[in-house]
Amino acid sequence: MIGVSKLYCGVVEPSDLLRYRRLSAELPSHLLQFSEDKKPVIAWNITRACNLSCIHCYASATAEPAEDELNRQETLALVQDLADFGVPVILFSGGEPLFHPNIFELVELAVKNGTRAVLSTNGLLLTDKRAQRLREIGLSYVGISLDGLEDRHDHMRGRVGAFKLAMKAIDTAKRAKLKVGLRLTITKSNQEDIGQIFDLLEDEGIPRICFYHLVDNGLRPELAAETLTLEETRKAVDLIAHRTRLLYQKGLRPEVLTVDNPADGPYLYLKLRQEGLFREADNVLELLRLNGGSSSGHGVGSISWNGLVYPDQFWRTRVLGSIREKSFEAIWHDSSNDLLMKLKDKKSHVTGRCRECSFLEMCGGGLRARADFATNDPWAPDPACYLTDEEISLNNGSILAAEM
Repeated sequence: MIGVSKLYCGVVEPSDLLRYRRLSAELPSHLLQFSEDKKPVIAWNITRACNLSCIHCYASATAEPAEDELNRQETLALVQDLADFGVPVILFSGGEPLFHPNIFELVELAVKNGTRAVLSTNGLLLTDKRAQRLREIGLSYVGISLDGLEDRHDHMRGRVGAFKLAMKAIDTAKRAKLKVGLRLTITKSNQEDIGQIFDLLEDEGIPRICFYHLVDNGLRPELAAETLTLEETRKAVDLIAHRTRLLYQKGLRPEVLTVDNPADGPYLYLKLRQEGLFREADNVLELLRLNGGSSSGHGVGSISWNGLVYPDQFWRTRVLGSIREKSFEAIWHDSSNDLLMKLKDKKSHVTGRCRECSFLEMCGGGLRARADFATNDPWAPDPACYLTDEEISLNNGSILAAEM
C-alpha cells in the first residue's frame, strides 16, 4: 500500500513516526504501514455469498454461502485469536460481508478486544439502520467499491443500478457519521474514468480512496484482457499523483492510496527528484525504507470463509494453514513453512531484475503473488513493475547512497 497523499504531497514525514515508537498497537491507522513490529493487518473474507457478479472478483464469490464456511462459534473464536496475537486491524470482506448473519457481533467483539475493524462492501445492503449500528459498535471505516462511472460500474458489477446504490451507500455512511471511502480496481475498461472519479471525490467530500492495481490470478480469462500494460499503469499513476496534488493545492486533504504495486513508491520518489523537490524526495525515500515494500505473509495476511490462511487476499493458491487446526499465531510463525519464512525475508530470495534493483530495500521485490501467477515461481520478477531498466539501474546507487 502506497500513500500517494502521504508521500507525493508531503503529508507524513519520518519524524511523525517517532512519537509512536513504530509499534502497531500505538500507530494511528494511516501510519500502520510504517510499523516496525509488522503485526499483520488481516483481510478476512467472512463469506463467499455476494449479491453481485463482478468480472474482477478475486474471491470467485457466489450467490449463496459456501458449504464449509466457519460457524458462529468458530468466527467468534477467530476474532479472539487474532486479538490475542495482536492483529491491529481486521478488514471484513467477502463476498459481501453484510450478508454474514453475525457481522455486527464480530465487529463488536473485535473492537471490544482493541482491534480496529473496517468493512469492505459493495454498499447495496448498507441501510441507515445498519450504518448506525456499525457506528455504535465502533467500526472505524467503511470502504465502498466503485469501478468507474455509472455505466462502467454497472457493467463490471453485473447489475444495472449498482452505481446508484453505491452512491446511496456513501450518503448513508455519511449520515451515520461513519468514515467512508472508495475502493477502485484499475482496469483497461475504467482507466479513462480516473479523472472523473477524482471529480466525484471532490464534489462529494469523500475523505479517502484506494486505487487497486488489478491482480490477474490466471483463473479468469477476462482478467488478462482487463490488465493494463506497463505504460498504461505508469500513466494511471501519473494521473493519480497529479490529481491528488491538485486537491491538496485547493486545500482539500483526502487520503489517496494505491495498492498491489510497490513500484509506485520508488516511482513517486523519482517524480519528486525530476521536479527538483529534493528534500521531499529524501523524506519519501526514508519513509519507503521504513515501510519496506511488499508485505504479504509479513505485514498483511488473509483468511477465507472456511478458515484457510493465505499470504494476502489475492494469493489464494498458496495455503499457509487452517485456523480449524491451529491458532493463527502458530500458523503465522510456522518455521517449517518454507514459503512463509522466505516471505518474511523476501528481499533475500527474489531473483532477476528485482534482485538487482536499486530500490529493492524500498519496494520489497514487488507483489510476489503476481510473479507466482505469471511464472509459477514466487521469487521471479514482478511482471507489473513499470520502472525502466534505467530507473532501477545500479547507476542510481550513487543517488541512494548520497541520501542514506
